[in-house]
Amino acid sequence: MKIHIQIAVIFFCITIAIALLPGISNAQDIQELPQISVDGNRFVDDTGNTVTFQGVSVADPHRLNNAGQWKRELFEEISNWGANVVRLPVHPLWWRERGEEQYLEWIDEAIVWAKEFEMYLIIDWHSIGNLRTELFTREIYETSLKETLAFWRLISERYAGETTVAFYEIFNEPTTANERLGSISWEEWKEIVTDIITVIYEYNPDTIPLVAGFDWGYDLTPVRHSPVEIDGIAYVSHPYPQKRSPPWVDKWEEDFGFVADTYPLFATEFGYMREYESGAHIPVIGDEEYGEIITSYFREKGISWVAWVFDPQWSPQLIQDWDFTPTRSGEFFRGAMRN
Repeated sequence: MKIHIQIAVIFFCITIAIALLPGISNAQDIQELPQISVDGNRFVDDTGNTVTFQGVSVADPHRLNNAGQWKRELFEEISNWGANVVRLPVHPLWWRERGEEQYLEWIDEAIVWAKEFEMYLIIDWHSIGNLRTELFTREIYETSLKETLAFWRLISERYAGETTVAFYEIFNEPTTANERLGSISWEEWKEIVTDIITVIYEYNPDTIPLVAGFDWGYDLTPVRHSPVEIDGIAYVSHPYPQKRSPPWVDKWEEDFGFVADTYPLFATEFGYMREYESGAHIPVIGDEEYGEIITSYFREKGISWVAWVFDPQWSPQLIQDWDFTPTRSGEFFRGAMRN
């Protein structure tokens, strides 16, 4: 009897200790998020209701961890801004340097935090360049088709059935950088995309692959005549203000907006900053006029969006510091999400 009492006391103490850990105290009360799927040109939940996503992208977990900011409070603040989705970029160079085990641990933590605050996740293979020639704009983005396929095989197998991880952005920004990275046709890109999605669906047929267009993920005009013929996918555009000159709306409609009439469309990266702000560069220089026009356009078209970036250094910044003081554009997008 004495032994049984001692064992019971030990289990009681362990339970109390777990309950006191950050982010775990109410884990038993966290509900699974509804499964998101594609129905025509809509994202829908498991009851068929249309879901439109609005949120932010954080920096790579590697950078956030180095800055001491990879923590639950980050996701709590994003939720307070009104977001229902968080984009999680994974840079190939850092994926290799830190290793699969470390990154999977970070993603696991992100799932717990996102689920607690009822937000979905986009996992983004954050490369910029030409996956056919395997030439890229910077060392941090260098990868290969083999590594890209291996990454998505691992991710899709590990997170199959995890409804919080609703989206796989299979390649951040395809570009030839005005032919400096070689050539790639839309049909060649479709073949690559098809291979990646085939691998993903083999392990996780319930996720939603996100397919970006050319010109640094902006241009989806080839979809008009040659869409990717795979069910359950959505398309991506990154319509920063200087991709086209104002007035924008007719040009956006021609370049990517028409896609939303037939398929789900997700602007997974966009934003703006003034030319005098730290880190300002082409094509992100803009102001609230751009912000008002593009968010209104998204709302009218039913386009989901994620603003770049919830970080005080990477630009265009949404926050000024790690007290989460919003920048000028941060104030705008926080207001847009809350409204």
